[in-house]
Amino acid sequence: MTRRVVTVFGGSGFIGRAIVGKLASQGWIVRVAVTDPVRAEFLTTTGTVGQIVPLRIDIRNPGSVDAALTGADAAVNAVGLLSEGGGRSFRDIHVVGADNIAKACSSASVKTLVQVSALGVAKDSSSQYARSKAEGEAAVLAAFPGAVIIRPSLVFGDDDDFFNRFALMSQILPVLPVFTRDAPKFERDGLSLHLDLFGSGGPVFQPVWVGDVADAVVKSLTDSCCAGKTYELGGAQRYSFKELLELILSITRRRCLLAPLPLWLARIIAPVLQLVPSKPLTLDQVRLMETDNVVRGGKPGLAELGIVPRALAEMAPRYLDRYRRRPS
Repeated sequence: MTRRVVTVFGGSGFIGRAIVGKLASQGWIVRVAVTDPVRAEFLTTTGTVGQIVPLRIDIRNPGSVDAALTGADAAVNAVGLLSEGGGRSFRDIHVVGADNIAKACSSASVKTLVQVSALGVAKDSSSQYARSKAEGEAAVLAAFPGAVIIRPSLVFGDDDDFFNRFALMSQILPVLPVFTRDAPKFERDGLSLHLDLFGSGGPVFQPVWVGDVADAVVKSLTDSCCAGKTYELGGAQRYSFKELLELILSITRRRCLLAPLPLWLARIIAPVLQLVPSKPLTLDQVRLMETDNVVRGGKPGLAELGIVPRALAEMAPRYLDRYRRRPS
């Protein structure tokens, strides 16, 4: 029996790795198309000999993309940029790159294409990230109308950036910032005033397990009923920013103080912090937090794909335990 071939662009990234693993377990030949194939070699151990093949590509180069798709039955674009730098812009990666992949899929007669986007994308967003993701979706559907768009909320898992970052910060910092939109503020209670430090607790997220996102991608590749649809993926529960930090501190048994950081102040600080090599905070990320990152309805989601979301409170302790405070 001929084995199916799939090219996963960005297959060595956080979400990409989970997708590659799921596809390999189902017997696909997986081409991992990345800028540095040497750093993707570790993925070859997740499949049989010769099943997972790292390839060097630049999605900004149409010829490079064409070569990666020759003879492929399906493709996944899981390439994403969290912040600009190193000669790469949101437009280069999210729009031009996505367009190149979709056009190449159409020319190569690839049967199915899944575009991994993000929840909350909008062409009129104040965030360049969100605008470029929306433009990328439009470019993909124009070139490949049957493409499936996957929009996850905040994705969590073993190597995620959000939960691991704040768990690590809780080990070395006495205070963690809570980004707030409606606090601190004074509120009147009868004749007295009291200071509300956190208000509604900051932006709201609907964290989704990386394994559930990978399952959604694989389902979209193999079920023809998914063609041309956009799926919004959110987890079982919604959390404010403050609630997420409280959960991290509970799991790690750390006693950090939480301090409000109003978004107006974050907008002032971010342009300086984004100059730091590690980019702990960028102005565009602050703009993203102006809008809640939750499923709003109107589009299919995990339920329509037959996937029961794994709970954050169940899964996070499995990989955040390494940050836990141990008895001295």
